[in-house]
Amino acid sequence: MTDQTTERVTFGNGATELVGDLHLPAGFDESRRYAAIVTVHPGSSVKEQTSGLYARRMAELGYVALAFDASYQGESAGEPRHLEDPAARVSDVWSAVDLLTTLGYVDEERIGVLGVCAGGGYAVNAALTDHRISAVGVVSVINIGRAYRETGGPEGDVLRTLATAARQRTAEARGAEPTIVPWTPESREAAVRAGLTDADLLEAVDYYRTLRGAHPRSANRLLARSAAPLLGFDAFHLVEELLTQPLQVVVGDRVGSFGSYRDGHELFRRARGPKDLLVVDGAGHYDLYDRPEHVDQAVARLGAFYAEALRS
Repeated sequence: MTDQTTERVTFGNGATELVGDLHLPAGFDESRRYAAIVTVHPGSSVKEQTSGLYARRMAELGYVALAFDASYQGESAGEPRHLEDPAARVSDVWSAVDLLTTLGYVDEERIGVLGVCAGGGYAVNAALTDHRISAVGVVSVINIGRAYRETGGPEGDVLRTLATAARQRTAEARGAEPTIVPWTPESREAAVRAGLTDADLLEAVDYYRTLRGAHPRSANRLLARSAAPLLGFDAFHLVEELLTQPLQVVVGDRVGSFGSYRDGHELFRRARGPKDLLVVDGAGHYDLYDRPEHVDQAVARLGAFYAEALRS
């Protein structure tokens, strides 16, 4: 919609300043009370990519929608840079909800989250113990801890990866330069030269490292010792007991090695509250990031879901 507006906002997660884009619906009236949605980006991503796309689409449906950069990443503050820390990522979501509750035009009883990929896992985990979140939507959801444990992390073995991460942390504490690794190869050609043929990985390269989805602040940089907290994280721990909010799961039917089809079905099976599952025909993990023919289906189902779950 042509008169939809976006405002830059800052807010704190403890001492760390986070930066977000607040998407306001067309015809925004500050005297009204709106339902609001926090969108949570994938690992390696920033707010201008898929989480921002979904925030814009939610604003088109009449919601106030907040997309933000995670601690240590994008425009947000935090040292060391490029750390992917699940505890911080979950706390970021709580802090985003804090911000929304301070806005007079947001109805604090009607706040939802919408996470993509690892951001979906973080959104679920945040909602377990923050029941200010009244509705949970996930797209191509990944339990990033499960994914790391299954592959063994960068070393291919959980215990070797933990040992390497421990040595790295000690070295950095003693003044060594942080070890930074790429999330993905820099190009499809580089991936092929390295003998990497996995479809999900190649599609990640197509999204993040080409004009399709690339953004200067999505730098393909990961602090190597992030592997340790990632290996110890389970996004779905206690879902059966604590996730009582309505849940909408959206996955594609093209099953890839990253595991979003499996994680989405597992989450849906384990959740005990009101829930719905949409499997989008012909869609792979990354098609649901930005491909209009697939995103439109996801948004239509999510729109109906939030309209019911966040109704006044």
